[in-house]
Amino acid sequence: MKDFFLQIESQDTVQSSLSENISSFVERINPLQLPHETFVTDLAIIMILAAIVTLAFFKIRQPLIIGYLFAGMLIGPLSPLWASFLPENGGTGTITGIGILSDISALNLFADIGVILLLFVIGIEFPFAKIRSIGRVAIGSGTLGLFATLGVVFIAASALGLNFMDSLFIAAALSISSTAIIIKILEDAGKIKKESSILVLGVLIVEDVIAVILIASLESVALVGTVSIEAVVLVALVATGLIVGTFTIGRRVIPPLIDKVASAENREILLLSVLGLCFGYALLANVVGLSVAIGAFLAGVLVAESKSSEVSKILSSPIKDMFVAIFFVSVGALMDITQLSSYIFIAIALIAVTTAMKLGGNLLGNTIFKQPKEKALRVAFALSAPRGEFSIVIVKVGVDMGVVSAFLFPLIGLITIITAFMSPFLIKIGDKIIPKLSKS
Repeated sequence: MKDFFLQIESQDTVQSSLSENISSFVERINPLQLPHETFVTDLAIIMILAAIVTLAFFKIRQPLIIGYLFAGMLIGPLSPLWASFLPENGGTGTITGIGILSDISALNLFADIGVILLLFVIGIEFPFAKIRSIGRVAIGSGTLGLFATLGVVFIAASALGLNFMDSLFIAAALSISSTAIIIKILEDAGKIKKESSILVLGVLIVEDVIAVILIASLESVALVGTVSIEAVVLVALVATGLIVGTFTIGRRVIPPLIDKVASAENREILLLSVLGLCFGYALLANVVGLSVAIGAFLAGVLVAESKSSEVSKILSSPIKDMFVAIFFVSVGALMDITQLSSYIFIAIALIAVTTAMKLGGNLLGNTIFKQPKEKALRVAFALSAPRGEFSIVIVKVGVDMGVVSAFLFPLIGLITIITAFMSPFLIKIGDKIIPKLSKS
């Protein structure tokens, strides 16, 4: 009898243990209780939702970039949609809060990879001959458009009630166009190889170089209250040295090496070689204090000089597409849509001023350098709206140093999203009215 009761007790224990294990398993696989502090979970969610949302946007014939941004807004740590399901989390990045995505810093790492690969593949489209043909115009037009915008936006921000440092940093941030967003829009629209797009890319590269100089200058202003002329000159000299070195020594050394690797007729080896060049050049640019985007673009230009450029582009593009998607989803995730009402007036006012100045400044610059009217207008429309990676970086520098108001970060996030949504439609509007304006 005793053995009978022991047997029953043993069965009860087993059943109880089994029940606990099942409950524990169910809790672990509950999608709303995922271990969302892990990067793998974040990445999986990004890729799944990005695929679904972008498919929907493709079906309704809207730019995929908007789909990526929308997906990020849905699953970001500041999205209010998940407040009822998920506990508040403290991500390791600048942004913390409630949401499916928990680690923005990890996402930003992959976003950086996306920008590097995007500029690398784009660089393959532009051999040295093309770059040389637009160099002078790009430098002149880009510089004029950028600093005209910076000056007017500073005045506008001050008039809106922002203090000196807030106005200075937001003006610098809004004077830089987004290389990643503009290139992606032109690529999706099938315009990347057009003559005007080549000039657009040239201006963007010039702006990236100026952005690096601006960051160094702003850090100097924040620390000592004055602009360090030495720092500005040093950055300019380093950028010039890297570019000149690439187009002299690099053109003679790198393309023959790529062709030699390609002669083995092994795509895996070729892919690893060109990606090694891409990230190696990005690292070199970063080490000397320049944008990784500049380094990646220059690496692409070197590949473009080889006989295997087309194969290299085909091999690299799928990887680029994946990481670019992650980049735009993470930018969307940065937007605090709950603060929309607080910043909307300032955001709209600054967007209006910035868009008008970028359009007018670049149009004036291209006119001064005697570009055809239609080409000048297309360049101006393409560069007018989007703000992005450097805008966020510039404001983040100010916030991290404690010299600007914390609200500037969500403000620049809001402006980035709105201008990214605007850009495809501005280009479409430009396509309709530019032929008429060119004839007038």
